[in-house]
Amino acid sequence: MKNHSEDSLDPDDWTAFRAQSHRMLDDMLDYVEHIRQRPVWQPIPDVIRQRFDEALPQTGTDLTTLHQRFMHEILPYAVGNVHPGFMGWVHGGGTPIGMVADMLAAGLNANLGGRNQMPVEVERQIVRWMRELFQFPDSASGVFVTGTSMANLMSVLVAKTATLGTGVRQSGVQNLDSKLVAYTSAEAHGCIAQAMDLSGLGSAALRRIPTDDQHQMHTEALQAAIAADREAGLHPFFIAGTAGTVDVGAIDDLNALADIARDQSLWLHIDGAYGALGMMSDEVAPKLAGIERADSIAFDFHKWGQVQYDAGFLLVRDGSLHMQAFAAPVAYLRREARGLAAGSPWPCDFGPDLSRGFRALKTWFTIQAFGTEKLGETISHTCHLARYLAQQIALHPALELLAPVNLNIVCFRYRCDDADHVNREIVADLHESGIAVPSTTTVKGQLAIRAAIVNHRTGKQDIDALLCAVLAMGKARCT
Repeated sequence: MKNHSEDSLDPDDWTAFRAQSHRMLDDMLDYVEHIRQRPVWQPIPDVIRQRFDEALPQTGTDLTTLHQRFMHEILPYAVGNVHPGFMGWVHGGGTPIGMVADMLAAGLNANLGGRNQMPVEVERQIVRWMRELFQFPDSASGVFVTGTSMANLMSVLVAKTATLGTGVRQSGVQNLDSKLVAYTSAEAHGCIAQAMDLSGLGSAALRRIPTDDQHQMHTEALQAAIAADREAGLHPFFIAGTAGTVDVGAIDDLNALADIARDQSLWLHIDGAYGALGMMSDEVAPKLAGIERADSIAFDFHKWGQVQYDAGFLLVRDGSLHMQAFAAPVAYLRREARGLAAGSPWPCDFGPDLSRGFRALKTWFTIQAFGTEKLGETISHTCHLARYLAQQIALHPALELLAPVNLNIVCFRYRCDDADHVNREIVADLHESGIAVPSTTTVKGQLAIRAAIVNHRTGKQDIDALLCAVLAMGKARCT
């Protein structure tokens, strides 16, 4: 006898579904456990890609068949960031604990826009933990988002509202007496410019300040740019410092930026996409001195925090200013003193999303399971590996280090005629070999092989494999 209505989408046979579900879980655990036996990445065969040109299905397919399609047509051709040889972009490796926590969250299927529910309290606990980690006051607010790109955009919106008042949410910026302008490093992530664009202020209102030999924002140039804009009748309002630049992992002088922001009455935001969580590492935390003085910090738990994608976060020093930028009470979201509609303010008061997944659970599980001490040791380990890679590069005359190693990112190249072309080809060769996945970037006009060591599974053997392959492939292309 069925225990659901004819129109329900629940299984007809729960026993069979349970057995199939366990197989699916076991397959993913096997995938992670034996990840070293797989290539980091492999090209997608045309025949596999073409299978995803199928028309919209009108009838259903059984779960066993779909699972097999996943195992043979999807899983082998993922980006590969679970693999210890993945060093291409700043992607965390995730953990088995985070994976099963995400399964629990999916089972609850909670909408964390708000209301009086325990999942919201889990998110609030992480807000409190982040206040503690970054030495923010009890009045600080925080909210989970997709990633730092969204958090950076939200920081611009909060700063804009704090600067101009809540009336700007209705009137917009088209009738302002003076144009708002912002400042960031020339090596900041492109999403800072995008945030200015999407906020309506325009990317042309962002000043890209040159960097010094350590790839930090040049503070004297910043002060000069602010003075010039004020002289021109413009309205400076926002500085975006960087804690871990995307190309080389540099950290701006955050105390110096905080002093300038205080003296000039500007909002100081820190793009700490991966670097901010270095606060959990005894080795990295001193390099982040001054981050505690920021007005807002954006970062991703899914990078150095090793939480499953996606789990971005925005922390704002003044929770009331944060809420003023986003809260939009309407009748169908009426708050009550008791019942399920209680518990105000809700997470949706601190960001643009009303429908929100339970990102906090996998983060809560990860922090609870490992603690900040272990997570901090993992962060330090990736930095040690980066220094090891730099040391090995120095031992090989055929290789050249292109930038200081600040944290966990190493930029280098194979010395050769037409080096840009050769190093670009070496990276593509590496990808297709399945041995390692670095990426490319440009450092002082030179194309670099960029190894971003983020995955907690990466060890010296993976660094050695990368170096051995680069040397062999470089020699083959330069002889």
